[in-house]
Amino acid sequence: MSTKIRWGILATGNIAATFTEDLLTLPDAEVVAVGSRSKESARAFADRYGIPRAHGSWADLAADPDVDIVYVATPHHAHREATALCLEAGKPVLCEKAFTLDAADARYLVDLARDRGLFLMEAMWMRCNPAILKMAELIADGAIGPVRTVQADFGLAGPFPAEHRLRNPALGGGALLDLGVYPVSFAQLVLGRPDSIAAHALLTPEGVDENTGMLFGYDSGANATLTCSIGSDTAARAFVAGPAGRIELPPVFFRPDHFTLCREGAAPEEFRIGYAGHGMTHEAAEAMRCLREGLTESPLVPWQATLDVMDTLDEVRRQTGVRYPGEAA
Repeated sequence: MSTKIRWGILATGNIAATFTEDLLTLPDAEVVAVGSRSKESARAFADRYGIPRAHGSWADLAADPDVDIVYVATPHHAHREATALCLEAGKPVLCEKAFTLDAADARYLVDLARDRGLFLMEAMWMRCNPAILKMAELIADGAIGPVRTVQADFGLAGPFPAEHRLRNPALGGGALLDLGVYPVSFAQLVLGRPDSIAAHALLTPEGVDENTGMLFGYDSGANATLTCSIGSDTAARAFVAGPAGRIELPPVFFRPDHFTLCREGAAPEEFRIGYAGHGMTHEAAEAMRCLREGLTESPLVPWQATLDVMDTLDEVRRQTGVRYPGEAA
């Protein structure tokens, strides 16, 4: 592996652009190739960011001998196909979230990475955010006592027209996989996999969730109350509370640059941590650290955490009646 980690970007949408802009700020990263199903789209993206090679297929990008790791930036309905193609070509992968459409696909990719001895990581940038890491450290040190309550929300006002991908079941549409993955991942980062789940949703005419509420229960007595929506503009805040205090995260809670620790009898304590670039530099740096150390999974975003989130998303969809094409009723 070269001194610099050489990245290939698979797909050319908005999130690929944001991630690439962050990569270009890292001195130990180099973006050497981009791949798209459209040669014209790949060439335009390459010209925009000064990327040497533009591939007109995912397979050509995966086969590029100068690429050390591929960032998969497609919508989530294509994550299994794109990630499997790269892994089968021997390429480590950082794959956007939601990791896949369902838990079965997630397990398939994890098993494939394990069998090939390749690095694979969900691009859940929240789990690499410096403020989130500091929050987790304070919780682990007992700053608020045992966690009893978690609340988090993420909603967009829309309205999204019927032809928008967020309303298309074939594209994994709905609030849950695009937006709800953040509150769910946040709750499970703090409390782990829930022991019970209750969910309710308002569905669109197409059959995807427009507005979803979730209540997670834990045998410890803790609970998490979470919402996501593509029909209401929520605050995108979160807090974690225990008997000794609470930690409040500002909008947007999954990319905070600060948070506040509130404890009875003491003045609120603000932790201002900050983040670099758009906030995606930290997940990229973690992926590169893992590659250099020969790790196949990141301790910050371990495979089991990703699989646990996908299991939860499956159960929420089961309870709310959201089914994608080809899934059993």
